[in-house]
Amino acid sequence: MILTGSKIESEFINGNIDLIPFNKEQCNPNSYNYLLGETLKEYIGKDRNNKNLFREIVIPEEGFVLLPGKMCLGVTNEVIGSNRYAMSLIGRSSLGRYGLFLQISADLGHTTSSHRWTLELYACLPIRVYPRMPIGQVSFWNNKGDISCLGKKFALYNKPMENHI
Repeated sequence: MILTGSKIESEFINGNIDLIPFNKEQCNPNSYNYLLGETLKEYIGKDRNNKNLFREIVIPEEGFVLLPGKMCLGVTNEVIGSNRYAMSLIGRSSLGRYGLFLQISADLGHTTSSHRWTLELYACLPIRVYPRMPIGQVSFWNNKGDISCLGKKFALYNKPMENHI
């Protein structure tokens, strides 16, 4: 079952959900609007060893234009997590109508994880993004069965993280 906005707020107050910083105005009927962090990593190609290369961008206050066909990694402004609930990160429909894909492949957050989440941004049309703009939503779901921690690997990072495989 999905948590309602009022339940998200009460579970945050009770310490069962991490949303840091928390803003009650970001609660929706079944989700919480998270903000884009201040850093992007733009994919620029591969090196001689076939390793993916990224350039780090600090998003200026006047914004940064995501260009069609370019993939960037972003990060949530908030630390998001829970020891009780599973999380699902999705884009906002208002930005989707502008052609912005968000969380292309990794939208499920594991219970016991709590960190700033790496976002996968892909624009079909040019779109300007700003630091701390509402960019996506997170919903919280009850688990059925035992909860186990798979490790805290990504909790160590507060910037967009590319895959080093």
